[in-house]
Amino acid sequence: MSELIEGFPDTALGRLFTGAHPPADVTWFSLPGGRTLYAAGDPAETLYFVRAGRLGAVRREEGHEQQFLGVIKSGEPAGEMALIAGTPHTATVMALRDSEIMALPRAAFFAAARRHPEIMAELARLMIVRARHSGGRNPAGNPTVFGFVGVSDGLEVRAFVEQVEREVAAIGRTAAVVGSEALQAPTEWFTVVEQRHDFVLYVAEPGEAAWTELCGRQVDRLFLVGKGDAPPPGKPSDFAAEAIRTHRLMDLILVHDRPGRPTGSAAWLDAAPAARLFHVRSGDRADAARIARVITATSVGLVLSGGGARAYAHIGAIRALREAGTPIDFVGGASMGAIIAAGVALGWDDAEIDRRIRKGFVESSPLADIALPIIAMTRGLNVAERLRQNFDDVEIADLWLPYFCVSSNLTTGAYELHKRGPLRNALRASIALPGILPPVIEGDNVLVDGAVMRNFPADVMRIWHSGPIVGVDVSVSRGLTAKDMKLPGSLWSWLLSGDWRKGPPIVSLLMRAATVSTQRDLIAAHEVTDLLIAPKLEGVEIRDWKAYEPAVEAGYKATVAALEKLDRPVTELRHPDGEHGELGHGLTLAVAAPG
Repeated sequence: MSELIEGFPDTALGRLFTGAHPPADVTWFSLPGGRTLYAAGDPAETLYFVRAGRLGAVRREEGHEQQFLGVIKSGEPAGEMALIAGTPHTATVMALRDSEIMALPRAAFFAAARRHPEIMAELARLMIVRARHSGGRNPAGNPTVFGFVGVSDGLEVRAFVEQVEREVAAIGRTAAVVGSEALQAPTEWFTVVEQRHDFVLYVAEPGEAAWTELCGRQVDRLFLVGKGDAPPPGKPSDFAAEAIRTHRLMDLILVHDRPGRPTGSAAWLDAAPAARLFHVRSGDRADAARIARVITATSVGLVLSGGGARAYAHIGAIRALREAGTPIDFVGGASMGAIIAAGVALGWDDAEIDRRIRKGFVESSPLADIALPIIAMTRGLNVAERLRQNFDDVEIADLWLPYFCVSSNLTTGAYELHKRGPLRNALRASIALPGILPPVIEGDNVLVDGAVMRNFPADVMRIWHSGPIVGVDVSVSRGLTAKDMKLPGSLWSWLLSGDWRKGPPIVSLLMRAATVSTQRDLIAAHEVTDLLIAPKLEGVEIRDWKAYEPAVEAGYKATVAALEKLDRPVTELRHPDGEHGELGHGLTLAVAAPG
């Protein structure tokens, strides 16, 4: 330990731990793969330095799924933010593989920093970069070492991964594809390969048992690759390292040779505890490019808010994004935004989205089946039938794009995340506006509109996705006014005018009340959004299902304006090292008046 480790940058921190004269209080220990270095809530009394190996950071917050925050590589510190702040650790850090750790007590670190001020300046720069990576919440960098392991007989994984590598190169990054030819290579060889390339893609074909085991212990994140038209094997992930399995740092790629929408994908998720599921068509360059964007953290997540008829603006936003060549790789939403997002995930083009939304919502009101308001003002039959016509028995796992929607669980008091199960059941819960549509009962839980608790679920997308997030939020437009609450002149005039199909003014009151987000929630959601689009929809009333064209046009104009303000493509709004440009956290806000 008396010489600076070869391959480490010559930094003040590196010299502190590995130079000729490290502090006497520095200790060294081995941390086996899967073991925890420190847990969230532990006191921060030590600065750690990764001499060899890799660490992973995770966080679980109340009401959220566990979030993988990133990787801490050899030559980098761990625990520095909490140590300097004097607060407990906010994340759990564990070894992704067998690692060698050096430790320096808090008092000894500050003593060294007083003697060598450049150490503190260097740490400050590192903390800024790490904090910017995810709106101030991410203590680590993105994964750079991935494993692709074939789990279906007859599948040629390397050909697919080499196609992904070419798409990584097209993005402007370097990647090395390493197969079983490296099985007997020494540990140092793997270290050199990982240092010389932006990304390393380890590939194991089906049946390469020894190499598969090694891949499962060597990577930051693992892809299981299977045939979409074949049943899953019994336990496809038993070989993976403990940390990979325990913290679900594993994704699933299903390759499809046959035309048509995927089916039966839920069985794969039952067999493998994958965090995300990707569908790719054999030989399809666009799908390989999507996986390349996922690897390089340049994939784009689209989040669509609720907002009744104002959510038509999402359709214009999607059209503008597609015209600009902006890819959509992940999609999610709440309430009416969840329905439009589902169409994107199913692969609907602009014409099909337009046709289906017009038929389902514009040509006749979805809220026209007025009922005696015992539980809700409508029976919900119209909405249920429209969902059946458009989404039939599609499972969320069978959507072409990774998708989620949210509803609000009135039983638990938290939002409900829908990433599996029948799509139309999830959508019915996500749009069940309290007092307007009957709630959805799942077991003992009462589910209502997702807008009640997460109208703009960008924070949910950030847990799932590390690339840029584009958010279209139609809830920040002007709210209700006294004009919206004006009572009809008479019952007969109300009926003859056809306005009864919108529902009485109380419908606007209930819908707006359900879709109003608190300032705190909006700030939190907007902080993780890299491109925020907020169409101006003052002329579109929340229950005016006929106001299709002006809402769509407002969404289109706002999105065009937002894209024109960018100094780089949307895919590059988040740099691989976590730094953002002059747009702060990458956030750009654009508004446009309806046409």
